[in-house]
Amino acid sequence: MSTAYDDLMAFCRETEALGQVAGRLGWDQETVMPRGAVTQRSDEIGAMESVLHARRTDPRVAEWLENAAPTDAEGRANLRHIRRSFERSSKVPADLAAELARTTSVAQGVWAEARANDDFAAFAPTLERVLDLRRQEGAAIADGGDPYDALLQDYEPGATAADLDAMFGAMRPRLVALRDSVLGAPAPAALRGTFDEHAQMRLARQIAKGFGYDMSRGRVDKAVHPFSSGSGNDVRITTRTNPIDPFNCIYSTIHEVGHASYEQNIDQAYLLTPLGQGVSMGVHESQSRIYENQLGRSRAFTGWLLGQMVETFGDIGIPDAEAFFATVNRVHRGFIRTESDEVQYNLHILLRYDLERQLIAGSLDVTDLEEAWNTRFEADFGYAVDKPSNGVLQDVHWSVGLFGYFPTYSLGNVYAGCLHEALRQAVPDLDPQMAAGDTSGATTWLRDNVQRHGGLYEPRDVIERACGFAPNEAPLLTYLEEKFGSIYGV
Repeated sequence: MSTAYDDLMAFCRETEALGQVAGRLGWDQETVMPRGAVTQRSDEIGAMESVLHARRTDPRVAEWLENAAPTDAEGRANLRHIRRSFERSSKVPADLAAELARTTSVAQGVWAEARANDDFAAFAPTLERVLDLRRQEGAAIADGGDPYDALLQDYEPGATAADLDAMFGAMRPRLVALRDSVLGAPAPAALRGTFDEHAQMRLARQIAKGFGYDMSRGRVDKAVHPFSSGSGNDVRITTRTNPIDPFNCIYSTIHEVGHASYEQNIDQAYLLTPLGQGVSMGVHESQSRIYENQLGRSRAFTGWLLGQMVETFGDIGIPDAEAFFATVNRVHRGFIRTESDEVQYNLHILLRYDLERQLIAGSLDVTDLEEAWNTRFEADFGYAVDKPSNGVLQDVHWSVGLFGYFPTYSLGNVYAGCLHEALRQAVPDLDPQMAAGDTSGATTWLRDNVQRHGGLYEPRDVIERACGFAPNEAPLLTYLEEKFGSIYGV
């Protein structure tokens, strides 16, 4: 005879499976869907969201939660996630949830066209609609509290704007000081030439496998904005190519492999349960960033990568491994967050975090957003934005309603800094391994200490258990100062 817990988990597995189907619609939209299908796809996604919302708020879930009595840690963690989801979903009217899904599906196409045409005014009315819906949702969830804090919980459970303010406030002065010092020193040579895009994709797939990405349960495609999609046994990634910048393809791929490996390496016993996916976007980003930066841009790994580049493309004009390491980590002026170096990346995030908080609070109007962005960017980076696609229109996130998502990028960098410090203590011969192109020591440690747990622990607990200390910004800042001080002699 089944128990209330058994019935609840059977119901939730079906809900999780439907959620994966909905996610596949999004993957398809970004990769192979014909442009003319946008309106129909928005109706399809809206319909799926209506079904999912109905299941997440089904009255039987409340009854099962009240009567379920699991006896192990996994069962109690499942209940924690299900209860959190049920309480959140129950506060959001079904028609609002469906309208958000439909609107953001269409808004993504409007944003893409506005970005291509460098026309923020064409996107502004759509963004106003998305923002209004998310404000309504945040207010409903907050129930009298801070709507922005309520929205943060979708991406980083337990985080608050007050905590982020303290962390980011401690980071900003040291980041600005490091940036100024580095940009005042002679710069390493930039990579020059053209690089066959098909060859870039072949090398990217080779590197993805080298970092442990299981291609029998995944695939690598091209998209305008690289992303990872899915969990369990169907985890797909996308990357992009640029004939004059192969690093964009290589490091976008490594970044997304970090996300995908997290999902692929979760304990198979958690498949299609609330524990069967990454616990938060901050922890997720810690995996993508440590793969991409602390591992992929390390002196040891770039020494190996130089050989692969020469084998793939021929002479690339870089004389030796040390020069190549400096080129890979070259700090440069630029507008695009996803193409930013490690020194300046978090400054991009802090800009977005502050602006979106003002948008949700109502202290900044969409009509004033472009000017606010440009003013803040020039203050932080020292030069003016030249066009909207290099400024306020560069990211897809706000068009799809992801308010509260941006700060998890910097939080993920902070987590990655902590994990890197612990990893080097646990794997003392990490550099010789990476210099041979062998990432298994690092990826196995991350799998065992972070990834396999999925949603078993709360986000900060995952990092603290892996590192042995509470997450904080100090390891990241020390890593950045030491690494770039060495490269630039500052």
